[in-house]
Amino acid sequence: MGTQERIVVVGASLAGSRAAVTLREEGFAGALTLVGAEPHRPYNRPPLSKSVLEGDDDVSLAGSEEIEADWLVGRAAVRLDTAARTVTLDDGAELGYDGLVIATGARPRRLPEEQMALAGVHVLRTLDDALELRKALADVRGRVVVIGGGFIGGEVASTARAAGHEVTVVDAAEPMTRVLGRTVGSWLAGHHRAHGVELVTNTRVAELVGEGGRVTGVRLDGSRTVPADLVVLGAGVVPNTEWLEGSGVHVDDGVVTDSRLFARGHGDIVAAGDVARWPHTLFGHETVRIEHWSNANEQGAAAARNLLRGPSEAVPFSQVPALGTRVHGTRIQYAGLPHVADASTVVTGTPEDGKFAVAFTREGVLVGAATVNFPKELTRLRKAIEARESL
Repeated sequence: MGTQERIVVVGASLAGSRAAVTLREEGFAGALTLVGAEPHRPYNRPPLSKSVLEGDDDVSLAGSEEIEADWLVGRAAVRLDTAARTVTLDDGAELGYDGLVIATGARPRRLPEEQMALAGVHVLRTLDDALELRKALADVRGRVVVIGGGFIGGEVASTARAAGHEVTVVDAAEPMTRVLGRTVGSWLAGHHRAHGVELVTNTRVAELVGEGGRVTGVRLDGSRTVPADLVVLGAGVVPNTEWLEGSGVHVDDGVVTDSRLFARGHGDIVAAGDVARWPHTLFGHETVRIEHWSNANEQGAAAARNLLRGPSEAVPFSQVPALGTRVHGTRIQYAGLPHVADASTVVTGTPEDGKFAVAFTREGVLVGAATVNFPKELTRLRKAIEARESL
């Protein structure tokens, strides 16, 4: 156990709350403060694009309500002074710390503000976003256009289609090809189309068009305009690091850390969750930033333990990332880092049967896996990735 008496956790979503829970579980008895920009206590984000849109309000996050800490919700950090060891909040308050956890997450990419201001244009990241989108889906009976076919976009498209909406998904490639590979990406494209989704691939959005202050269509770079009564922008996220400008914390598409999650050059600051970018020891120190529920959960705990241990006794964070989703009732999962592979092959089942597994290798060693309707095979392959097995 280190000598910290005051620990501040900036970011009160999954990674931050998991870090706080772990700090107490590991015996930290000092002053603990959690700062969260949202007005809510920590909640579970995965249901936002699925069950919440269907009417279920349960987003409870086990353990967060039991954290013994000073909660500052609806407050955002605006500046970090690493020399004075202070965090300045948006109301001017300053919080001193001996140890700091940065877990500020990420926010959705946006189009120009004049387009985002059109009625009927939505992003989906927070509980309030989800409740607003749920109401809009109930009120609108026309076409829903989803920009981006990733996890969030695919889940929103699936939910909207099940509710009876006409749905178009626009994607710059086939959906999730970079994450899941071409075999699963092509299968997923066909899966969307088989469920009545119009899929427009290899096309970028030029702009949103509107009339009377409301969105009416999405103009594509090939000049086609897709009619739209409601638009959901799911084109990725940007890590929340602006408040760190001038602090000396190195930022490059997230907070850059060492393999133990300490901010580069800082032995009293760790980062976790969507905002952290670290060299993964299991994949040749490939620098990664992972936007997963499981990664935020595991990394928040690991960052907290390492902060208490201190740099000399900290251990690398080397969990194999894994994530699952359901699209039109089908379970799709992946593990590892498929995008760093130089080869892939279907190892079990067939795409034609809608139940199969793809293994990804780099120089013959397993680095990733993707499965459709095959959770047991995903578990097996994830263990093989951890063991650095060859195919």
